[in-house]
Amino acid sequence: MKEATTHQSELSTLEFKDLEDWLRLKVQGFIQEILEEGVESFLGRARYQRRGRVDEAKGWRNGYGKPRRLSLKTGTVIVRRPRIRGLEERFESRILPLFKRRTKEIGDLLPELYLHGLSKGDFELALRGLLGEGAPLSVGSIQRLKSKWEVEYQAWKSEDLSGLEPVYLWADGVYVKAGIGKDKAALLVVIAAMRDGTKKVLAVESGYRESISSWAGVLRSLKERGFRPPLLVVADGHLGIWGALAEVWPEAREQRCWNHKITNVLDRLPKRVKSEAREYLCEIPYAETKAECERLKDRFKKRFGADYPKAVETLEKDWERMVTFYDFPREHWKHIRTTNIIESPFSAVRLRTGAAKRFKKVANATALIWKVLMVTEKRFRKLNAPHLLSEVYEGIKYKDGIRVLNEEGRAAA
Repeated sequence: MKEATTHQSELSTLEFKDLEDWLRLKVQGFIQEILEEGVESFLGRARYQRRGRVDEAKGWRNGYGKPRRLSLKTGTVIVRRPRIRGLEERFESRILPLFKRRTKEIGDLLPELYLHGLSKGDFELALRGLLGEGAPLSVGSIQRLKSKWEVEYQAWKSEDLSGLEPVYLWADGVYVKAGIGKDKAALLVVIAAMRDGTKKVLAVESGYRESISSWAGVLRSLKERGFRPPLLVVADGHLGIWGALAEVWPEAREQRCWNHKITNVLDRLPKRVKSEAREYLCEIPYAETKAECERLKDRFKKRFGADYPKAVETLEKDWERMVTFYDFPREHWKHIRTTNIIESPFSAVRLRTGAAKRFKKVANATALIWKVLMVTEKRFRKLNAPHLLSEVYEGIKYKDGIRVLNEEGRAAA
C-alpha cells in the first residue's frame, strides 16, 4: 500500500512529457531487481547474508560489471550485472544473457526500418527517437546485423523439407531496385500451406525476370531438399512459372490468380467502361458453381465482346486454369482463388523497397527482404477450415466445393 502511495505521489509531480522517462526508469529498476534475485537464488542466500561452511559455498558476490545498455521497445535502459567469483563455470542470467544488447522485438524492427527506406546513416537518428539517447545501435552494428542475416539466409536455403506435407502452394515474383542496371531485379517467392493449415515461406530467390529457367531452378531446389509436390499451385499468368511446373511437378493442379486476370482484362478496355466492366468481372470468380462461373463469363462476352474483343480474348485465355478452385473445398476458395497469400505480406515489402534507394547488390536486397518475411511468417494465420486440408491431402474429391460421395454415402477418393 505504501509503495502504491509512493507511485501516486511520483506521478502527480510528472508532466505528460516525463511519463515515458518515468516508465523507462521503473522498467530499468524492475530488471535490476530481477538480476539481483537471480543471483540470490543461485547462491542460496541474500546479498549480505554470511556463507555457511567454506566447503558448501559455491561462489560469492564480487560487485558489479560495467553499466550495460539494453534496448527495449519502451526505450533504452541501463543495468549492471552482479558478478560472482569462485565458480567452476560462469553464471549467466536467463533474463539478460551475457552479450544481450537488444530484445527480440527490437531485432525484428531493424530489417523493417531498413526496408522502409532508411539508409545506414539514418538508423542511429531513427532508433534514438524510438529507443532513447543511449540506444547501443550504431551504423557498424547495423552492418553486422546485415551480414548475420545473409549468413542465416544461406543456412535457411539448405534446410531439409522432407518432413513437410504440402497441400497448396503460391508462387509470385516481386521486383526491387537492385544491381547496377536500371531494370528492377525479380525476387521469386514461394509460400505453401501444409496439411495442418499452417503456412510457411519456402523460397525467396533472385531470378531473371521470372523466366522458365529461373522458376525451374527454384522448384528443383525445393525438390532436392525433399519437398513433396503440392496438390495445387496458385500463381499469376506469367508463362515462366507454368513452364517450370510442367518440368518439375507435372502432377500438380494449377490455378491462375483472379486478381491478376481481372487487371489484365481491364488493361484491354478504355477508361470510360472500366468501372462497369469491373463489376461484371468481379462477380465471375464468386459464382457458387463452375457452371454459373461459365455463364457469367459468357455474359461479359455478350456485353463487351463486339466492341472490345481483345478484352474477351484475355478473359478466356487459359480458362481451365481459372476454374480449378471449384475442385477443392468451398472453405478454401478464399485462399486459392488468388495469390493474396503472397501479395498481403509483400504489399508492405513493396512499399519499403519502393521508398528505398537502389540496393547495390541483389543479394543484399534478397537477404533483407527474406528477413522481413521471416518476421511476418510468425504472424501468419492458419487457413480457414484447416481440418479439410487433411481430406484434400488424402485425395478426397470435391465438386463445386462440396465433398463428392460414393454410392455408399462415403467421401469419394
